[in-house]
Amino acid sequence: MIASVTGEVEGLGLDRAVVRVGGVGMLVHATPATLAALAPGRQARLATSLVVREDSLTLFGFADDDERDVFETLQGVSGVGPRLALAMLAVHTPDGLRRAVAGEDLAALQRVPGIGKKGAQRIVLELADKLGPPLGATAAAPVVEPGAEMPDVVDALVSLGWSQKVATDTVAAVLEVEDAPAEVSAVLRAALQRLGGPGRG
Repeated sequence: MIASVTGEVEGLGLDRAVVRVGGVGMLVHATPATLAALAPGRQARLATSLVVREDSLTLFGFADDDERDVFETLQGVSGVGPRLALAMLAVHTPDGLRRAVAGEDLAALQRVPGIGKKGAQRIVLELADKLGPPLGATAAAPVVEPGAEMPDVVDALVSLGWSQKVATDTVAAVLEVEDAPAEVSAVLRAALQRLGGPGRG
């Protein structure tokens, strides 16, 4: 298993990064918040999880080991594959997921595109004793500089199924409130909460 990669960031995409490790460019899929903390030409370390399928090897990257461990635990739920597990971590922090499961907060889990009421119930039931209690304060998420990362949040929403106009209008609405979040992950979560479900086009 590839537990982590450390190297220079060669490129960034909407849902992936290329990290050069020992002369090899490793394609790593990650959440928008994790990608927002990376910059081409700079060194980075990502905790990773390698998902092996008959016809593919896919590497997923995370800000820290805890996020990776939660990602792997989530896939123990029937019906939850790596893509859905990654979407869950795009909407919720690891501790946010722990709180949602511990508190049986189905509404919070249903904010993740692709998870309905039955799926949320199954997640709570199957993860009841597996995620553990919230760990408390986590490292600060990357902060959005004015006008810098908001296009990435819009692109992330479009990739999840909403139209460009809906995504743009929703992000603008999130930023207009009095206590608007400044962190990339917080803006994305707030936008998803406003939209309330899978993309509608």
